[in-house]
Amino acid sequence: MASLAGRCMCGAVTWTYSGEVTRNLVCHCADCQRATSSPFTAFLGLRPGHLSWTGDIRHYESSPNTFRGFCPSCGTRLYFRSGKWPYEVHVHAATLTDPGDYRPDAQVVMRSRAKWLDQLPSIPVHDGFQQKPAVPAESL
Repeated sequence: MASLAGRCMCGAVTWTYSGEVTRNLVCHCADCQRATSSPFTAFLGLRPGHLSWTGDIRHYESSPNTFRGFCPSCGTRLYFRSGKWPYEVHVHAATLTDPGDYRPDAQVVMRSRAKWLDQLPSIPVHDGFQQKPAVPAESL
């Protein structure tokens, strides 16, 4: 049994969970890519009856009977729920109190995986941004 907690970026929405984690996955589908503006999304499958939320959550119906919850203050994507999986809420792992503790055990919808992800091990890495912010031309 897991005891988990998380929040949105601004802290206006928080969540707690105590129960079985039903899924631990990274999804590469095109819908997740567009919904999160990222090449993939990491999810925790959680039982709705064991999940508690505080704060205002808005919903976007991305397809019939499929909803994506987000914080209206900061825009953080919080979860995905669908009639396809009525006994699960797929909470974004990045909202965990310590997302570095997340360990997925599967990747799904690989046919939509961004091809450039294969290049990541060969691209230079930096602890911060590799360049300073651009200076507007009129200030030079």
